[in-house]
Formats: sequence, structure tokens, C-alpha cells
Amino acid sequence: MSPRLLVVGEALVDIVADSSGKRTEHVGGSPANVAMGLARLGHDVDFAGWLGHDPRGERIAAHLAGHGVHVLPESFGADPTSTAVATLDESGAASYEFDLHWDLPEIDLVEGTGHVHTGSIATVLLPGAASVTAALRAVRSQGTVSYDPNIRPSIMGDLDPVRDRVEELVALSDVVKASEDDLALLYAGQSPERVMAAWVGLGASVAVVTLGADGVVYRVAGDPGLGRAGTRAEHVVDTVGAGDSFMAGLVSGLVVAGLLGDPGARDRLRSATLEEVRPAVERGLATSAVTVGRAGAYAPALDEL
Repeated sequence: MSPRLLVVGEALVDIVADSSGKRTEHVGGSPANVAMGLARLGHDVDFAGWLGHDPRGERIAAHLAGHGVHVLPESFGADPTSTAVATLDESGAASYEFDLHWDLPEIDLVEGTGHVHTGSIATVLLPGAASVTAALRAVRSQGTVSYDPNIRPSIMGDLDPVRDRVEELVALSDVVKASEDDLALLYAGQSPERVMAAWVGLGASVAVVTLGADGVVYRVAGDPGLGRAGTRAEHVVDTVGAGDSFMAGLVSGLVVAGLLGDPGARDRLRSATLEEVRPAVERGLATSAVTVGRAGAYAPALDEL
């Protein structure tokens, strides 16, 4: 049986106000994008976020459900649904204002859950960040963990404690994916190779760094070498959601390969070679290539890859 996957993290409404005052709203949030991406790739996906009992919360829940994601009942609370307002001036430059709420209670894992993914704001914003840690610890006896730091300095604040938090979560994770921008913020002047080696030393079995148009670089605990793979994007409309789409494809590929999703997968992944992991990396590149060819955080299905 295929494992159930749980994604824990923020889902919010992005509100864009142009220079004329016209406002448009879109469902956003990195973990929510990953959840939808995994569901579109054929996986059974639960989502734990923090939504209000309000029209925006209902819209997010309906949007996730429409992509095949099951929103856990613990995801609804007394706070209003989080928003991010981007106000554009006449040149198109944006200024941002956030109204974020993250008070997620401790999550009871659904029976059959074999993997938990988390990342972004939800991993550092209190008080809900403690529930994120609890979910990662809870699943380790029955499955595996993936993590995307997705650093947002304007929200997360001082990066010194954020770096400590990232490394705490890396130590609980089997797979870690970060962008070169994340590394520049957290480890200025250090190469991706050095950071990935450090993360594998902390406990991750697979570390991947995305390099934009230059593809990805990755390493695994069971192989001393370094893997590289080029982008598969032939046409770029925008890069919104590209990293989340890559993450969904990577996790999906590793689950399909039997390297994530059950108690024995951790050991199998720990001893996997670069070539054994490469098909999952290629699936991530394929999903993100489709995403950047469409406007917005589009999540492709398997038949589009």
C-alpha cells in the first residue's frame, strides 16, 4: 500500500493591490503548494495548517480539496486566516504587509501516515512551530521526514536563531531541499557542497540545492560523490511555486522508489547511491519545468511530465 503523506505548514491568501487600488486574491503558502503538488502526482495527502472560520479559510480549504488534498480538522481555529498584502506602485515594485497566525495544535497522525513534509514560515513562527516539531518526532517511528527551509527574512527576523532552528529540523529530516538564495542568507560565503556535507553530517540522508536556471546539485549519505542535473524548463512564464513543485516531485519520486514512506525506508535511503536517487531528482526537475511554463504556482499531474 502507498503511504499517506502529511504536509504541515502555512496556507494563506495573497492579496495583490495595484497602483489603481484594484485588489486580487490568490491562495498561497509554500507547504500548501507542496501538498497540492503531491496530490496531483497521485498520492494520498493530508494537510495541517491554521485557517480561520471565515470566507478566506473556506476558500483555501476548498482550493486544497479541489486538488485532492484532505485538510485535517485541527487546521481550523479562532484566529482569522493569514494574509500577505502586496501593494504595487506605478513601477510595479511591491511593498508587503503580513497578518500571520500560527497556533496549530499538536497533530494526531492519520493511520497509515508514512511521511511528513514541512517547511517555510510555519517551522519558525511560534507558538505553532512546537507542533511542527512534535509531528516530525512522532512520524520517525513509522516513517520519514522531508524539509524545505524556504527562508523569508522579512518575516523570520534575525537569521542567527533561524539558522539554529533550521539545523535542528535538518537533524530530524531524511530529505532536505533548499535554494541557493536560502543558503546565501543562512551561510553567506559557503558553497552548496559545504552546506550539504554539513547537513548530511547532522543526519539528513539526501540534501539538494536548487540553482535556478543551472538546475540542481545534490548529495547523499551513502555515496561520497556529488550529483548534478540540469533544468528541464524550455519556456519560463514565471517562477512562482517552482521550488515547491520541485519539492513535490522529489518527494513523490522517492516514495515511488521505496526510499521514503515506511519504517525501513530511512535505512534504505541512508544507503542509497546518487544514481538510485537521481530518478526522484529528475521527477522534481520535470514537475518544476511544467510549473514555470505556466502562470502562477501550477501543480502538474503525472501525465503532464
